[in-house]
Amino acid sequence: MVRTHGPEDIREEPPPTPTATATATGDTKDVAGVVDSFEEFYAATFQPLMLQLYAYTADIDQARDAVQEAFSRAWPRWNNLAHYDHPAAWIRTVAMNVARSRWRRLRAARAHARFRRDDTTDGPTPDRVALARALATLPEKQRRAIILFHIADLSITEIAEQQGVAPGTIKSWLHRGRAALATALSDTETEETNA
Repeated sequence: MVRTHGPEDIREEPPPTPTATATATGDTKDVAGVVDSFEEFYAATFQPLMLQLYAYTADIDQARDAVQEAFSRAWPRWNNLAHYDHPAAWIRTVAMNVARSRWRRLRAARAHARFRRDDTTDGPTPDRVALARALATLPEKQRRAIILFHIADLSITEIAEQQGVAPGTIKSWLHRGRAALATALSDTETEETNA
């Protein structure tokens, strides 16, 4: 007899059976009672484990996900797990740990959401949209130099070091990029006034 929870919960269990026996050469060989393949083990234990996790989580989808995750973690370890007395206990423990981890992440996300401010921001202004479109027309090196200089507030020397070129090259990219931007932005403004 085995006590499972308390003095009132007593149930009969068969004595444990050995999972492997040693042969004369020292190799181990599976004996009756051990599931021979992962597929058979999965088919035999998935539903009961999912029902146990459903009782634990009270959410059928979360239970299914946790058990599936536990089986996916068991697959690479199956050669070792197959020799356990109760490989389903390992799967159950992992599935419950997965469910607990999800609860912790959810609790942390909810705590974070309480302190997060729901500020709404207005959309980009027409000037900003025009600038973004004009920047997109520039060659990549000129666009990168303009963004790093004007938006990231890096010096010409810092940009040159970062890009692996001479400072004069950065100055050239900035000059050409600004000229192209001025042209693109003036074309945008004339199109808007003509429309």
